[in-house]
Amino acid sequence: MIRIVTAVILTSASFVVISSTTVAAQVGSSPAKTCGPPNYCARTDVRIEPYPKAPPAIGPAGSIVSDPTFGSRVVRVTDAKTDSRQPSESYATPSSAEQNSWSTDDTKFYVRSIDGKLELFDFNPDTMAAHARGPLDVSWIGEPQFSYSQPNVLYGIARGQPIFQQYDISTTRTTSLHDASGCVKLKSSDAGHAISVSGNDQRMAMALGPQQDTDYLVYIYDRIKGCRWYNTQTGEIGGEWGAKGIVTIPDRFLIHDVRINKSGQFIEIIRSGAPVHGVAPPLNPAPTLVWNAETMEVAPCGPKGCKGHHALGYSHLLNPSELEHPMDLWIRPLNRLDAPSPLIKQLPAVQGWYDLHISWNNVDANDSYPACLSTYRRDNPNTPGVPPKVVGPWENEILCIETDRKDSKVWRFAHTYSTAQNGFWSSPRGNVSEDGRFYMFTSDWEDQLGRTSGTPAYRTDVFIVELK
Repeated sequence: MIRIVTAVILTSASFVVISSTTVAAQVGSSPAKTCGPPNYCARTDVRIEPYPKAPPAIGPAGSIVSDPTFGSRVVRVTDAKTDSRQPSESYATPSSAEQNSWSTDDTKFYVRSIDGKLELFDFNPDTMAAHARGPLDVSWIGEPQFSYSQPNVLYGIARGQPIFQQYDISTTRTTSLHDASGCVKLKSSDAGHAISVSGNDQRMAMALGPQQDTDYLVYIYDRIKGCRWYNTQTGEIGGEWGAKGIVTIPDRFLIHDVRINKSGQFIEIIRSGAPVHGVAPPLNPAPTLVWNAETMEVAPCGPKGCKGHHALGYSHLLNPSELEHPMDLWIRPLNRLDAPSPLIKQLPAVQGWYDLHISWNNVDANDSYPACLSTYRRDNPNTPGVPPKVVGPWENEILCIETDRKDSKVWRFAHTYSTAQNGFWSSPRGNVSEDGRFYMFTSDWEDQLGRTSGTPAYRTDVFIVELK
């Protein structure tokens, strides 16, 4: 039995219709479908969706709009008044979509100002209300990672030191967990970079060296077993547990980035293009290598190339091949890098290339939950109020993609409204929440958020879209 009551309330200027629906389940009737992760109700078509002539009118931080094309709710998180003590010209999501910037219960997240300060927020997942708590009071290098199991815990690396640290939001206390200098001989110029923590908090990884692209040590700390390291310049592996010696691959390289997978067994290593000891890298070297930290095995990632921006699950790696189509996404077992599978069986034609960033913080132990991403064209116009360019499906959009390989669904949630033309930080890199309900992204809102005093000319802010 279904009963619908409609009331009309009149005011001097307008009228508002309020509908109330009561549903009584009948015997044998199908239950109402619940929209939300991992089974979204968003569109999965491949229709080309140009932007509206103007972006939705957005107010200050806290304003919520509905995407006019896809219907999802979008909230503006930051504006010029977010930090009242030292107003920032722009805010953005972390530089990497692989970083976990959400607490496990969706009630907290952080953003960064363009000058590198970290701002902590409280969040109500029911109302989408975000409240700035103030700067994150830590002295860390780079961007921290929320724990995947403890909602009040963040992990980071002490600035200028090779030390893993933990910050408890509830007590505002910072605790040092492990100093790498007690395990491996380091140079005075060496420091830690790029924090990455396993799903159960037992293992954490970082790159060690002078700075990104000249780092040369992959370093792991296990809370039970202790330290383990891999020197990518010499090929030596050592530490307090596991096999030790020289790796069998001849490749020697420097490090751009490292990430530990959710199980803590594998380390993804993105190589730098810088020469080692004055020797240029080999012709067409593998851009990505994977170290099975339980063994001495270090393997280049291929075939189909492990190019583009990646995401790690518990036992798989996800990335675009960058060979046929920007959305030619492949998933491969970390213990069988030579056995990739395509996630999308039939791709629509593409006219002009675009880029994307993948976030998989919501991954389950079977690596079957959707991964989420944002796309952007590099040739978008940068004239205020002129919409981004769209000549094919999925362009300048926020999407989630099915990873269980039962189908090839690509859910479409919102346009990004970002030109991606105001420097690196205006690209709409995003980070999905750990339960898959929300996606945080950066946008310049088609240059409608105000001008800055320097370069780039237009400000960016952080937005959150609801995924249903």
